[in-house]
Amino acid sequence: QAAGVPMISPTSTNAGVTLIGDYIFRACFIDSFQGTVMANYVWNTLKLKTAAVLYDNGNDYNKGLAEFFKAGFEKLGGKIVSYEAFTDEATTVDYKAQLTNIKAANPEFLYLPNYYGSVALQLKQARDMGLNVPAGGGDGWDSADLVKIGGAAVEGGVFSNHFSKDDPSPKTQTFVKAYTAKYGAAPDSFAALAYDATGLFLDAFKTAGSIKGSDIRDAMKNTSFVGISGAYKFDANRDPIKAAVILQIKNGQQTFLLTVNP
Repeated sequence: QAAGVPMISPTSTNAGVTLIGDYIFRACFIDSFQGTVMANYVWNTLKLKTAAVLYDNGNDYNKGLAEFFKAGFEKLGGKIVSYEAFTDEATTVDYKAQLTNIKAANPEFLYLPNYYGSVALQLKQARDMGLNVPAGGGDGWDSADLVKIGGAAVEGGVFSNHFSKDDPSPKTQTFVKAYTAKYGAAPDSFAALAYDATGLFLDAFKTAGSIKGSDIRDAMKNTSFVGISGAYKFDANRDPIKAAVILQIKNGQQTFLLTVNP
């Protein structure tokens, strides 16, 4: 920002990132939207009235998603019957104390706004103690390792994401085929967002006809770029106004459920 160099983050979902200044953009939606999307899904689609949350209170990503899910669910009329925290996903492997409290509160849904490695362990421990309610989370679930680590325990889980490899649009399917041919596996949302971030910059260079920072910034602000993960328009904070998808783990695979528009 101080140097006047435009920057775009593919995957930084914390709301504070773009508030640094008007040269900072992102290709992903923010946590307030993502947490609310899942609250709406649980209330409106699953028709569930109570939920519990287990999150890392030492990580702004996890903490933010937990807070936005809670606020969104309560605003709709839902009740958060248990709101449990742990500290440091990198070192915590035992969640039995928190899960015992959650089970005692008898929720209909378990929201886990954590990364896939922790989510897999949390669901294995939850299922082992008989806590078998539907579970969901955010884009931190997006890894093939979720199923490798969690196995049957993560089956049926739902999560909000930026992209689905099953999107039928020709542009997306061309990308999926090319990516799979090159890397031997289908792209995840992080690959799609990085590709879109690059595309947004290239499009801004072409539109501006200049390599001056302020010209690129202005072209980005007014873009109407259509990427792999959707159509882009930026709001006043240079956050994209774009749809989310909800995916479900079915037979060990991520499957597309629905698109949620902003």
